[in-house]
Amino acid sequence: MTTQPEQVLENDLLSQLDSLGHQPILIRTEKDLLDNLKSQLEKHNKTSFSKEEFNKILIHLSKGNIFDKAKTLRDKFVLQRDNGEKSYIQFINQDFWCQNEFQVTHQITVSGKRENRYDVTLLINGLPMVQIELKRRGIELKKAFSQIQRYQKDSFASNSALFQYIQVFVISNGVNTKYYANNPKNSFKQTFFWSKESNTNITQLTHFANVFLEPCHIAKMITKYIVLHESDRLLMILRPYQFYAVEAIIKRVKDTSKNGYIWHTTGSGKTLTSFKASQILTQNPKIKKVVFVVDRQDLDDQTVKEFRAFDKDSIDGTENTKMLVNQFLDDSRPLMITTIQKLNTAISKARFKSKIERLKDEKIVFIFDECHRSQFGETHKRITNFFTNHQLFGFTGTPIFVKNAHRENSLKYTTQMLFDECLHRYVITDAIRDENVLKFSIEYYNVFKQKEEIEDLKVEGIDKKEVYESDEYIETVTNYILANHNRKTHNKTFTAMFCVSSVDVLVKYYDLFQKKREEGQHNLRVATIFSFAPNEEDKNADGMIPNEDYSMAAEPEATYKLPHRDKLDQYIDNYNKLFGAKHSAKDGQAFLNYKKDISKRVRNRQIDILLVVNMFLTGFDSKTLNTLYVDKNLKYHGLIQAFSRTNRILNEKKSQGNILAFRNLKKATDEAIGLFSDKNAKETILVAPYEDYVQEFNEAYKKLMQIAPTVDSVNDLNDEEEELLFAKAFREIMRIKNILGSFTDFSFDDIYMKEQEFADYSSKYLDLYDKIKSDTQKENVSILDEIDFELELIHRDEVNVTYILKLLAELKDAPEKDQKRKEKEIIDMVSSEAELRSKKELIQKFIYNNLPAIENDDNVEDEFSRFWQKETKSAMSDLTSNENLDQEKVERIISDFLFTGRMATEDEILEALEKQPSVLQRESISTRITNKIQDFIATFLNGV
Repeated sequence: MTTQPEQVLENDLLSQLDSLGHQPILIRTEKDLLDNLKSQLEKHNKTSFSKEEFNKILIHLSKGNIFDKAKTLRDKFVLQRDNGEKSYIQFINQDFWCQNEFQVTHQITVSGKRENRYDVTLLINGLPMVQIELKRRGIELKKAFSQIQRYQKDSFASNSALFQYIQVFVISNGVNTKYYANNPKNSFKQTFFWSKESNTNITQLTHFANVFLEPCHIAKMITKYIVLHESDRLLMILRPYQFYAVEAIIKRVKDTSKNGYIWHTTGSGKTLTSFKASQILTQNPKIKKVVFVVDRQDLDDQTVKEFRAFDKDSIDGTENTKMLVNQFLDDSRPLMITTIQKLNTAISKARFKSKIERLKDEKIVFIFDECHRSQFGETHKRITNFFTNHQLFGFTGTPIFVKNAHRENSLKYTTQMLFDECLHRYVITDAIRDENVLKFSIEYYNVFKQKEEIEDLKVEGIDKKEVYESDEYIETVTNYILANHNRKTHNKTFTAMFCVSSVDVLVKYYDLFQKKREEGQHNLRVATIFSFAPNEEDKNADGMIPNEDYSMAAEPEATYKLPHRDKLDQYIDNYNKLFGAKHSAKDGQAFLNYKKDISKRVRNRQIDILLVVNMFLTGFDSKTLNTLYVDKNLKYHGLIQAFSRTNRILNEKKSQGNILAFRNLKKATDEAIGLFSDKNAKETILVAPYEDYVQEFNEAYKKLMQIAPTVDSVNDLNDEEEELLFAKAFREIMRIKNILGSFTDFSFDDIYMKEQEFADYSSKYLDLYDKIKSDTQKENVSILDEIDFELELIHRDEVNVTYILKLLAELKDAPEKDQKRKEKEIIDMVSSEAELRSKKELIQKFIYNNLPAIENDDNVEDEFSRFWQKETKSAMSDLTSNENLDQEKVERIISDFLFTGRMATEDEILEALEKQPSVLQRESISTRITNKIQDFIATFLNGV
């Protein structure tokens, strides 16, 4: 065979796309692209353009970034004709998406910072809208993703920048094929397989192309199922299960008057799905209103915020029932969000009911969020009786079946009884398989076994209140949490929640945590929130977590259990002192504001442990929360909902959701998994036992030894192919070590690799990363650039500048015979820590030049601070003088970066130059200066 396998893949795909209806067109250059665009827009708009008219269109198309261009694509352009008349130019037909012009081309060459040649491009009406990057079989799919990331930097924005109109990327090695939206901030985790409606993934390129790249389907995805996220100014595309759910609802409304529900597991993006369904339904002229119903005021606010992020003009929340009624009567508002409580009041109280009476026969679609929670009993009946032409759709991650139904008035209400049939399912096993949520790692700690000879996990017989609320029991659990919290949360990189059985128990735990903090036994920031309602204790543990009534805080104090109210006031006072806040529980709104602030601080990792009874166990999403401590009985949907607070995808370091249970939940967990997936799903949902990962680590270690049997042998690897093998082998070691490290039992004694050996190999691994970084800045191409080094797996949060200063003080005090050894240990530690490597030379300089002159080890920190300030000032001076930069402007660029996390644009960088470069030099000089500024920040400011 003379052609390369990648070329065969490309040729086969081109032939297939032609047969699907994409017209082949030969486009090699920018001029070819523009000529074709002109002819295709003329054809689509049934007109012709003069040279001047087409230039006006090009100027219009060239404005803005990817997000702006996505809006331009969807809007019509008012073209001022040469004869003075106006024409409305359409770039894509969104209403009849099949009625567009479809073409396919390949190997378009575009010159930017570098010359790039793109594999396969689908054009709609002459604009490039789908870019397909192919790699030969056996190559990691991530390589194709990385190549597109390079195109983003090198050439997509060059010349006419028409490649910024790409809406969807497709990457494939023939065997695996994924798609994602054009969002330069995307990580590889935001790439998706397409699937059948049954959630069976379609991975082979030929099968994927037949379904996903068929002209009508890809046009529908672009026009209907890409969401422009307004607040972040980026593009999002729906995943297949979201697409099928929305399509099912639309079909149900179009063809029937029946209800239905969507079963999509917790954490799978139900808000985006429900938004898109709501948005499309509002375009149906037969529907008067689409009402999105939530069951808590804070969810109302949260959903409004999220809906506005997708479309800032889409929605208004309803602050009170009067506003809800006004929105019902306002014909300009087709989409509304409200709480079930306000909706119930609107159709129950005479003064509101009389006003919306005229809408009762209008077609109104209700979409219920988390329909397993509140839509039972009288409220549901009132809504369906009042609105005679209604259609109800529910979203839930954990439906109510007969087995887990809550009994109300001697009836057991199930989700199907209230919402009719399930229209689409995407259960937890599907989400874990697709890496949309994480597995759970469950460890059971038998408190009683520490004192008595009781078989592990068989403690349900000791389920007596006086035992579980005893001081000894609470002390044991608290001490165990304090001993293991850093391990579970990767040294507070993540946060935790602790759920307990009642407010009385919560009070005991909180007071003990606070006492131990005051005694200096820990420095964890523990916060709590609970209601005063008597039903706050979940005695049945059936998961029917009671609704939160924020109005209760305004009732007379006599209605409360006074100790609880006093305690909450005291705990909020502690919270205010800790964070400099001014919260209270004086009324419902104040209590809600306190809850919102806690939500924000958990997400921002300012709270280490949030102590609750029921609150926050449903409907609360925080990617930074990875651990749940459980000292209460949970089962069925209550258990899955609570566990699911921990399993949101974040990064490589967050490899699973940790559950540390102090009750015997093993049987309840098995039953819940069986109910919401299937009885054989345990291996999919739960992380394997500790011993399995030990074995897996040792096997990975043997493979590493075959490649590099000693640390020094890494230096002798012959070429980049061997270095790539080493990098992949050690990356696997890091991944397994990351999971092992979260087990309370973990010790390096259990595995073949010793702790110092791991640190030494880490240094060599980081050396390879530094080599690639250097090659990239020199514009050298390295095959090592195709691997994601996942440096967050190496970073140890306890090893920072403060920790190094402590070691330097110990070095100062060390006997002379130990100083060389300790000095080497410090340098080795700095070398093996990703964030400190850039500081290695400076720390060595301080050790050799400054440390010997310090008389008292108490002065090490102050002397290091003075040394660092001097070196920082000197480095800034060198940077600005060597590059002829205005120092004040550079400092402003750095300050803005530290505040916003956004590096300055090319224009902003060049504005800091004393003298502007030529047009040909702008990109190379800007890139060089940007790299130097980023290196300066990494060395002198990050982690100091």
